[in-house]
Amino acid sequence: MPRMTWRDRFRGDPRITETPVHTLLDIVRIPTTARSSPWHLITRRFVYATLIILGVSIVVYVDKDGYSEPLTFIDAVYYAAVSLSTTGYGDITPVTQGARLLNILMITPLRIAFLMLLVGTTLSVLTEDSRKTFQIQQWRKTVRNHTVIIGYGTKGRSAVDALLADGASPTSIVVIDADPGVLAGAEQRGLVTVQGNATKSDVLNIAGVSRARSVVVAPSSDDTAVLVTLSVRELAPSAMIVASVRESENQHLLMQSGADSVVVSSETAGRLLGLATVTPPVVAMMEDLLSPDEGFAVAERPIGDDEVGANPRHLADVVLGVVRSGELYRIDSPEAETVEPGDRLLYVRHTRDTQDTSESIFPTE
Repeated sequence: MPRMTWRDRFRGDPRITETPVHTLLDIVRIPTTARSSPWHLITRRFVYATLIILGVSIVVYVDKDGYSEPLTFIDAVYYAAVSLSTTGYGDITPVTQGARLLNILMITPLRIAFLMLLVGTTLSVLTEDSRKTFQIQQWRKTVRNHTVIIGYGTKGRSAVDALLADGASPTSIVVIDADPGVLAGAEQRGLVTVQGNATKSDVLNIAGVSRARSVVVAPSSDDTAVLVTLSVRELAPSAMIVASVRESENQHLLMQSGADSVVVSSETAGRLLGLATVTPPVVAMMEDLLSPDEGFAVAERPIGDDEVGANPRHLADVVLGVVRSGELYRIDSPEAETVEPGDRLLYVRHTRDTQDTSESIFPTE
């Protein structure tokens, strides 16, 4: 049996990527406004139809002397039902001018409304899958520059929290996970979800990884993170890949696999635990900086025209570093002595800063 190469292992399977869009209904979920279930919709419209029949029955019974025979209330309900449903047996007919006028002005419009109610319910239930198929098709055509979160565990959820707190739109985030229960929680937050194994390039293609701006690799195991990173880098050479590993000895594997940045979760947590036993306020401040919703946060912004040539230590913001040509220089490095045109500043921002200020710093394209 021939040996499988890395490229063969991660090559897309046309059975998935080339299948019709309607086959992805159980894989891709795009959040929409809350819609009633088909049974709830049918029940509600059945009640409306019953109320229409009851209303017409009362009107007919009030004018019971205007028909071909004296009517009981049961006769009135019978006449309303067969008339509104257009069955029309002809055994009961309006004979007076008033009863015929009532049929023309009231019962005929209600008959049309009754039929529209029944047909609309049927079409709504039968076309639900078609609507979802069209929605997925449109999404796959238009999705660009989004962020893909691979793994929606504790790390993946925290990454989503940070993105949303920084102003990212929920519709610009796609979550990949194999657990449908986990994805249900992501869908409730307004995120697009893809169910499947992210080590398979077919699943990554469905999530539009090749057109993503950034990819967060946060699975539960380090070996999975390596496989996913290899596949993502092959499909998306220009995307920014941020990966998480539990053990530091696996960090170099992620970097060699194509990750731009690697976070060692176990060592980071261990350092915080150690600091907490010696200097608890330091840990409290670190948690404040990492919490996106309150207190302070670390942010990045472009420099202003009046800041060119200045020392970043003397600016109004608390600057931590200077980003120049994609490289980060800490505030104590010689390269960060002077701010140059095109630089970006890494600084401490208060999360209560107004939205207007954020928009002026990060202009919308």
